[in-house]
Amino acid sequence: MRRPSPFQPEKDRHEVLIAGQVVPAAGRCVQCGICSFNCPMGIDVRSHAWKCEPVIHDHCLTCGECVARCPRGVLRFQRTDLFTKTGGQT
Repeated sequence: MRRPSPFQPEKDRHEVLIAGQVVPAAGRCVQCGICSFNCPMGIDVRSHAWKCEPVIHDHCLTCGECVARCPRGVLRFQRTDLFTKTGGQT
């Protein structure tokens, strides 16, 4: 029987981060601004959360600081197929 790698959870987390985006839960944001304050890239995550829009920004590192720091659990990561190849492309 093969023993699971201790690094597997970290590998799975990394795959979610590079293939995902930050998405707010509709209607739960109270505009505290903690997410934006903790963003190392200075992205106004709060405005995305208020509008219930995913954080799609060129400078977003998907580091998870905004998700981890939100006191209400408004933000989460969601997988996206934005960077995957489709059938017709090579």
